[in-house]
Amino acid sequence: MTVFELAAALGKALKEDEKLVRLANAKKAYESDGELQKMMVEYEVQQKALQVEITREERDTLLIDNVQRRINELYSAIMAHPVFIELNEAQSDVNELMNAVNNTITFEITGEMPSCTHDCSTCGGGCSH
Repeated sequence: MTVFELAAALGKALKEDEKLVRLANAKKAYESDGELQKMMVEYEVQQKALQVEITREERDTLLIDNVQRRINELYSAIMAHPVFIELNEAQSDVNELMNAVNNTITFEITGEMPSCTHDCSTCGGGCSH
């Protein structure tokens, strides 16, 4: 097999990994959650409104305070939303998996584990530490 055929096989295997399946499902749930999407849109609109008001020569401090308060409320609600939490956790798990895969590939090429902390729980293994 060529390097590219091996890379394609690795990509297919990764696509079937439970962590990537979980991420795909979390993304679908995120995109289809109307309540969460509404909050995300409002959050962006409020951020833009705040930027507009802050850049005005004569700022309305009451408006700025109210918009900032609403932004904070939305941020808290978004961060606490179960669908958003699941998406973040799934993405974090995939990032860890990809780092472990990249570290394993690098180890096989160089014989050294990148950024080895000698604590195998931080990288997913692949070395003799």
